[in-house]
Amino acid sequence: MDDARIVELIDRERIRDCLYRYCRGVDRSDVESLRSAYWPDATDQHGVHNGSAEGFIEWAVNYFPYLERSIHQLGNILIEFRDGGAAVETYWHAYQRGPRFNADGTMTPVQSVVLAGRYVDWFEQRDGEWRIARRVVVFDRSEVLPPQTPPAGSGARLTIGRPFPDDAIYTLLAQS
Repeated sequence: MDDARIVELIDRERIRDCLYRYCRGVDRSDVESLRSAYWPDATDQHGVHNGSAEGFIEWAVNYFPYLERSIHQLGNILIEFRDGGAAVETYWHAYQRGPRFNADGTMTPVQSVVLAGRYVDWFEQRDGEWRIARRVVVFDRSEVLPPQTPPAGSGARLTIGRPFPDDAIYTLLAQS
């Protein structure tokens, strides 16, 4: 295998790693992890926010305290290298439990929401690092479900996901 092919494989893995950092940042309310997925001058068309990625991050930080649960899972990731960067289409599926913001700024009662769609991203490599330069979030599914509760008696036995720095992943990282 030639060196160019090895570099391409490494770049693909770095792009995937960036996408995974984004998910950790959103799901664990980890602002630095979330911020590390975007270039400082990046844009994000996210539905709830359309503008700078930093503006989306600020919106998310204000929303984090209201989320009881957030789980983002990634599926197909198609990476196509082009001049100046990479076009990346990533299928995602998310579950969130918490109130939702209405257009007028008020909030709904707690809801369980299932979302699915695609991140349509333009990635750029700068100084050897790949990050999102432009993002458009495509929503292919959005469904509100009745709030779910764990089965009776199971709460004490379950390790529940927590925001940064209280989640089990941060305990592991601090110990290693």
